[in-house]
Amino acid sequence: MGFNPDITERLARARADLRMGVPVVFDGGAVVLAVETLDSARLAHLRELGGTPVLAVTSWRAQTLKAHAYDGDLARIELPFDADLSWVQSVADPADDLRSPMKGPVKTQRDGDAGLHRAAIALTKAARLLPAAVVLPINDPVGFARDNDLTLVPADGALNDALSPHNHIISARLPLQVSEAGRLHIFRPDDGAEEHYAVEIGQPDRDKPVLSRLHSACFTGDLLGSLKCDCGPQLRGALAQMGEEGAGVLLYLNQEGRGIGLANKMRAYSLQDQGFDTVEANHRLGFEDDERDFRIGAEILKRMGFSQVRLLTNNPAKVARMESCGIQVVERVPLRVGENAHNHDYLRTKAAKSGHLL
Repeated sequence: MGFNPDITERLARARADLRMGVPVVFDGGAVVLAVETLDSARLAHLRELGGTPVLAVTSWRAQTLKAHAYDGDLARIELPFDADLSWVQSVADPADDLRSPMKGPVKTQRDGDAGLHRAAIALTKAARLLPAAVVLPINDPVGFARDNDLTLVPADGALNDALSPHNHIISARLPLQVSEAGRLHIFRPDDGAEEHYAVEIGQPDRDKPVLSRLHSACFTGDLLGSLKCDCGPQLRGALAQMGEEGAGVLLYLNQEGRGIGLANKMRAYSLQDQGFDTVEANHRLGFEDDERDFRIGAEILKRMGFSQVRLLTNNPAKVARMESCGIQVVERVPLRVGENAHNHDYLRTKAAKSGHLL
């Protein structure tokens, strides 16, 4: 291989390119641009190439647009010849749906293979952007990438659901308010994505079930004390319980906003201000109810030497995921804290639509 990047490194480069508004090329024969970072100049250049650009959106977003999702999980919307940047972005972004509900009628494709479009959406999600991409078929992807100095990636790589290995980078003693016997471990994935952390309290016995929590990062709740969710109280409550017992492991997973990223989470909050609940807001943005990957937590626990946990959670999906990944959950420990007048509806939605045991 020499100095050439492998598939994991190419995908990391492609994610960074899309976040900056730079197109990427799929070896299957398509140039891809993320709608969120698309600009007028590159849209014009794309049209100069000829052919019919397609706006790929998820079936959730298509449902809001009343567009036919012939491919099941996505819709391929043909760009009208006179569609400008504002039209493209308004189709992908629901921010102004209520003020300007009519985006069409739109024409969606039903023939041909949607594999490259599916890969394009997967790549925008991985880049923590809106799940929407402009895709244009091209005949010579290798030459096009070379001539335009663009990243060339295998489309099937973007669709590969394999978990990237997480490497233990460093750990150090970290005295905490809940326990002076604290230690922070840093884990870094091979794919260049966000690092994840493990807070170890005391010296848990690796041969016994450890009191553990999978806590997804919540900047607004954990750091700012937001009253819109119960994340901050859950974080502090879990650490306090581990401190009281003298041992435990809290995995702090950088999967903000149920895995959609902080910017998209704020978009969802804006939609909630318009009257939509948490799940409805995610769907209007084009995301699933929950985009998190709890396999990460299971892998980190295994790397730390644990195979059994007493899991601090109200979410049965976490229990099921740990069990499916080879971590035995000997007990689900409830963590009911943080309800207030501002998050009552949020918690009710978690219970009614996400199955949380509250």
